[in-house]
Amino acid sequence: MERFPLGPFEVSRVGFGAMQLPGPGVKGPPRDREQALAVLRRAVEAGVNHIDTAQYYGPDVSNELIREALHPYGKDLALVSKVGARRDEQGGWIPWDAPAELRQGIEDNLRSLQIDQLAAVNLRLMEGSDPDEKFDDQLTAMIQAKKDGLIAGIGLSTISVAHLERALQRTDVLCVQNPYNLLERDSQPVLDLCVDYGIAFVPYFPLGSAFRAKNPVLNHPAVLAAAERLGRTPAQTVLAWTLTVAPNVLLIPGTSSLAHLEENLAVADIELDAETKATLGGLA
Repeated sequence: MERFPLGPFEVSRVGFGAMQLPGPGVKGPPRDREQALAVLRRAVEAGVNHIDTAQYYGPDVSNELIREALHPYGKDLALVSKVGARRDEQGGWIPWDAPAELRQGIEDNLRSLQIDQLAAVNLRLMEGSDPDEKFDDQLTAMIQAKKDGLIAGIGLSTISVAHLERALQRTDVLCVQNPYNLLERDSQPVLDLCVDYGIAFVPYFPLGSAFRAKNPVLNHPAVLAAAERLGRTPAQTVLAWTLTVAPNVLLIPGTSSLAHLEENLAVADIELDAETKATLGGLA
């Protein structure tokens, strides 16, 4: 697999996202615990060394599965998490992003994963506001966690160009996680700035939102036609296109199925012809 630097790690550009490991709605235990564990072990065996997780996936489920499947971890495995949210009793996603809460979230991740330091932790912004005093205080907490050795790098998620520029005035930024896919490219300016600074860009929902009943990305006629021509699935075709957008794009497709995992891993070997790239690239 092609690789890209993520702090002290050189990670494969196709990683693994743990969001699909818990039960429906990212809540509760997996439908098939043994297969979830097998998926994690197979991913690492196949060369994946970048796993994205969060304490609030489950909550507490994804990290526990990662620990059981992979601990003690290989030295080249980059474990990345995120803070800034938690789940309420109904399973809703709510902010948990005061500086003390961010610190607690980082420490909870370390404890549940049984690790001394995370490769990176993303500060997930729950509101689409401009940088303000709250953001500065949050960033201070993340910088302190890095100074204390709890995290090797600082990541940001669901941010604007203004957030990234503000952060870069104070610290290095290791990675950015923003929504980005064939049909939704509002984060293109953020991606362009990440390219300029050599920051890893990790798109979430690269196949379209996992919470929509009908997926306009995977069901787009141009995607279906390209997939048929390539002899690949629509998801493989879209993920392969996403890798061509920029060399700093890292994918973290998730699944709880071994068969689906193998399909995702095969994306690294798909080469799109110029016509397909141009057609898909022109959809937004």
